[in-house]
Amino acid sequence: MLWLFAVAALVLLMVAVGGITRLTESGLSITQWKPLSGTLPPLTEAQWQAEFDNYKQIPEYKVVNPNMTLAGFKGIFFWEYVHRLLGRVIGLAFAVPLLWFAVRRRIPAGYGWRLTAILALGGLQGAIGWWMVASGLVNRTDVSHVRLAVHLTTALVLLAGLVWTALDLRQLAAVPFSRGARLAPLAAAALLLLFVQIVFGAFTAGLDAGYAFASWPLMGDAWFPANAPMVEPLWRNAVDNPIAVQFIHRWLAFAAAAGLCLLGWRAWTSGAWRAGIAVVALVALQIGLGIATLLSGVAIEIAVAHQVNAAITLIAAVFAAHAIGRRAPAA
Repeated sequence: MLWLFAVAALVLLMVAVGGITRLTESGLSITQWKPLSGTLPPLTEAQWQAEFDNYKQIPEYKVVNPNMTLAGFKGIFFWEYVHRLLGRVIGLAFAVPLLWFAVRRRIPAGYGWRLTAILALGGLQGAIGWWMVASGLVNRTDVSHVRLAVHLTTALVLLAGLVWTALDLRQLAAVPFSRGARLAPLAAAALLLLFVQIVFGAFTAGLDAGYAFASWPLMGDAWFPANAPMVEPLWRNAVDNPIAVQFIHRWLAFAAAAGLCLLGWRAWTSGAWRAGIAVVALVALQIGLGIATLLSGVAIEIAVAHQVNAAITLIAAVFAAHAIGRRAPAA
């Protein structure tokens, strides 16, 4: 149980580092995927120059950073390297204890498949990360915002799975023969709204849509700018149009907030008052951070706090959802 909470904390740290990597435009600094040999950073000047030469071959350098020096490259390399290294650490922190528990037959009945699925999802997340990076190495100067959304969403599904499983195991340790909690319809709806909002947050980050309008609650002098350029077919605006994406992200937040607050209230009435209060407080903070991110012109510190708080809000929501979904012990 404590092991899973520790791995969840590492995933939360990974989300924070990923946000910094994105906002500092560091994600394309490492142009190769070397799962084993890539563990060590460049150690000599020749190795650094080789990495820099690789970076010079991609469109981001040629179009965006043609005047970058080796010192500047080392700065963006740092965040991408830390991001990838942390991914490896998370993999080991999960896989090694899982193997130890399996060999010693310490995994409770019914949890082996779930822990294996989490391990597989973690491996898939690494592949998705490279799939995302690869999208920015040939014909564009940044990564695909759709692939970025898949990468972030998968990380948060992994985080939710870790926390939910840890809570199930904690309940089993406290009450023998406890069954895993079920996902109540209200909780499912609230979590779905939160994940959809997170997807649009990733679209907003990937499209740099946060820079489109730095005002609140109006976008400029209107709720939605009348002269905003639109693309065809119409549905693509919700995915590819920065202005439309920012608009949806702004107002979908309140639908997600309503669902999460209902979840918090239900947790409160079920006796899990701490989880209920945490959900409502974190939702309010998240909306405030979102507005502050816009008004600040997407200041890195505030934008990273906004992304990290989204993950913390998810954790609180999982606690609340688990609380209202607990079932009586098996006979």
